[in-house]
Amino acid sequence: MRYLPFTAQDRSDMLSVIGVDNVDALYCDVDPDVLLSQPVDLPKHATELSVERNLTSLARQNTVAGEVPFFIGAGAYRHHVPATVDYLIQRGEFLTAYTPYQPEISQGTLQALFEFQTQVAQITGMDVANASLYDGSTGCGEAVLMARRITRRKKAVLSGGLHPQYRDVVKTVTTFTDDDVVINPPAPTADEDLIAQIDDETSCVVVQYPDFFGHIQDFSALAAAAQEKKALLVVVVTEIVSLGAISSPGAMGADIVVGEGQSLGNGLNFGGPYLGLLATRQKYVRQMPGRLCGETIDAEGRRGFVLTLSTREQHIRREKATSNICTNSGLCSLAFSIHLSLLGEKGYRQLAALNHARAVQLAERLELIEGVEILNAAFFNEFTIRLPRPAAEVVNTLAAQNILAGVPVSRLLPQQHMDDLLVVAVTETVQDEDMMALEAGLKEVLS
Repeated sequence: MRYLPFTAQDRSDMLSVIGVDNVDALYCDVDPDVLLSQPVDLPKHATELSVERNLTSLARQNTVAGEVPFFIGAGAYRHHVPATVDYLIQRGEFLTAYTPYQPEISQGTLQALFEFQTQVAQITGMDVANASLYDGSTGCGEAVLMARRITRRKKAVLSGGLHPQYRDVVKTVTTFTDDDVVINPPAPTADEDLIAQIDDETSCVVVQYPDFFGHIQDFSALAAAAQEKKALLVVVVTEIVSLGAISSPGAMGADIVVGEGQSLGNGLNFGGPYLGLLATRQKYVRQMPGRLCGETIDAEGRRGFVLTLSTREQHIRREKATSNICTNSGLCSLAFSIHLSLLGEKGYRQLAALNHARAVQLAERLELIEGVEILNAAFFNEFTIRLPRPAAEVVNTLAAQNILAGVPVSRLLPQQHMDDLLVVAVTETVQDEDMMALEAGLKEVLS
C-alpha cells in the first residue's frame, strides 16, 4: 500500500508516550477562533481523475502572471528563467534527494552548493555564505538571532523600510526570547534617523536595500556608527538582481547580508518555494546558521567537497546549535546558481541595467499622469507612487481589466494610513504594450 494509516491502538500508544489525552490537546496553543468546528465540506474520497479535474478548474480561476501586464513585486519578482535551468536542475549529477552527509557519493551536490556559496559571497561583497536558508524572511530572523549570539546583546532595531513580512518574522522568532525588538514606523520617504537609535545595548540594525518602498540609500555612515557601538549592520536584499547595478552591501560595511534569491532561476510559483541567502564576515562564520560546504583534498590529492560546518541541532546537542534549521533549499539554490552561471558577470550586469531602464521608462510615463506622484529620488526596478484615490480600489479596478498594477501598501501595512500608496515593480519581462496598458488604465481610473 502507498499509505498505511495508524490504527486506533497506534494513536493511543503515541498519545500516552507524549503525555496527552487526545489529538486536540496538541493544538492547545492555537486560537480556538481559527480552528474548524467540523470537517471541511469535501468528499470523503474521490478518484484521481476527478480530483485532477476539480483542481484544474480551480487553477483556471487564477490570473497567470505571464498572460497579463504584470507590475507586482514587493519581495517576489517575475523574471525570465531560461529553459536550460529547468533542464539542468533535473540531472542527478547536480542534485539528488539524498542529504549529502557522505561526500564520496555526493560530490555533484556538494560542488553545486560550494559554487552557489561562492556566487552569493561575490555578489553581496562578503567573505562567506552558507548553503542557503528557506527564504529571505526566515533568513532575516536568523540574522537577528545570529547578531545576538555575536554581540551578546538583546536590542534589535528594524528600519521602517524593512518589508512588513520580514519584520513580522523577526517578531515571531523572538516571541519566546527576551529580545527587545525596536520597530520603526514605515518610512515611505526614507526619512528616518537610525544612527540616533544605536546604543550600548544594540545588537544590530536591520535595513533593506533597496527598501520596501524602492528607495536606494548609502548605509556606509550607518555601518560605521554601528561598528563604533560594537553593533552589527544587517542588510536585507529582496531583489537580488539589483546587486548587478548598485554597490554591494559588503562595500558599505555590512556585517550580515540576508537575501531572497527567488529572482534568479526560480519562478513566482504562487509564493514558493523560495530561496534564502545569508552571507557574513569570516570572523562570524561559526555563528552562521545552516550549513557550509567546503573544498578539500582527498587522500590521493584530488579536489573534493565536504560539509565543512554544520552547527545545527541534527548534528550536535540542541543547546549548542546555532539554529534549528534542518536543511537548505537545495533545488532552488541549484536553479539560482545555474541561472547566474549562464548569465556570467556581464550578463548579470546587463540584466540589472535592463531592469532599471525599464523601471525608469515607466516611472517617467506615470509621472505625467495628473494626480500621480513618484516618491523615490533613486530606485532600481521598483518604486512607490502616491495616487489621488485609495490604491487598493485602483488595483482592483485595473485587475478586473486584466492589468495587475502593483501592490497597495495598505495590503501589507493596513493600520498605517497609507491607503494612497502603490508599489510598482518593473522587470525585463515588462513590454512596451504592458506599460501602455497600465498608463491608459490609470488615466481612465483616475479621471
